Amino acid sequence: MKNKHVLFSIAFMALTASVLFTACSKNNSANSGAPTASQQSVSLYMADGPGIYNNVFLDVASVEVLVDTAANTREHDGCNWDSLGRRTDKPDSSLIWNTLSIRAGVYDLLQLRNGVDTLLSTTNIIKGTIRMIRIDLGTNNSIVVDSVSHPLVLPPNAPSYFLIKLHGEEWEHFEANASRLWIDFDVAHSILFMNNTYFLVPFVRPFVPDREGEISGNVAPQAAFPELVTVFNATDTALALPNRDGNFKVRGLKDGTYSVLIHSLRSNFTDTTINNIVIQNANRVSIGSITLH
Repeated sequence: MKNKHVLFSIAFMALTASVLFTACSKNNSANSGAPTASQQSVSLYMADGPGIYNNVFLDVASVEVLVDTAANTREHDGCNWDSLGRRTDKPDSSLIWNTLSIRAGVYDLLQLRNGVDTLLSTTNIIKGTIRMIRIDLGTNNSIVVDSVSHPLVLPPNAPSYFLIKLHGEEWEHFEANASRLWIDFDVAHSILFMNNTYFLVPFVRPFVPDREGEISGNVAPQAAFPELVTVFNATDTALALPNRDGNFKVRGLKDGTYSVLIHSLRSNFTDTTINNIVIQNANRVSIGSITLH
């Protein structure tokens, strides 16, 4: 979902000569099994804010997290996180990179919609505050549009990774020494079509389903399939693509009053809008079955 007040940014820029700062990082290997007294278990999920494509294949090569082990993580708020992500800063023993154990390979993002997600990793890492996630991409990224496959390429001079910058409190601590976080990959805002080329500019945001609201419903009749559902207010917009049964779900909604626009991609059906849907205190709202005419 698009949000103007995210606490991170995507690091897609040319690699330039770096300015030296006082903080950097070292590496630490991930361990398996139950976490020890000096470890924490982290689980990272991936979900999708869809776009109108057949498939979007993302080649995930590796995932790392930057853990701040300092007693006061706020001491590092002024760090240059882009430089940390490029590994060009001076060493600082309290900032430690941990590699997560993942199933590297190609993921179809459009399978992760309407409340479906996939577990990228559950890994034991060093205790501390997770301040950044780095996701490295492989070269087998592609997109299928109108049943035709196209390469999905990074912009010129862009690094083959993207960064999710965190403040520290985004993770859900659901068990002792265990945390989890979801990554919402906003496909609609992450793919640009220019000069007959599909470019990948990842737009993602972290969220925890139990902390934010959701809107669900069903679109009928089946003859109106496929449909596009847009959930929006003055500051945010989210998309959903109902499945063939017409069911849809949009998660990760901040408190506010939303409208839901349902649009059939078949020209002989009329759009329908439902207004004044209130999301408050992470509630879950079902708008029932909506029939397009």
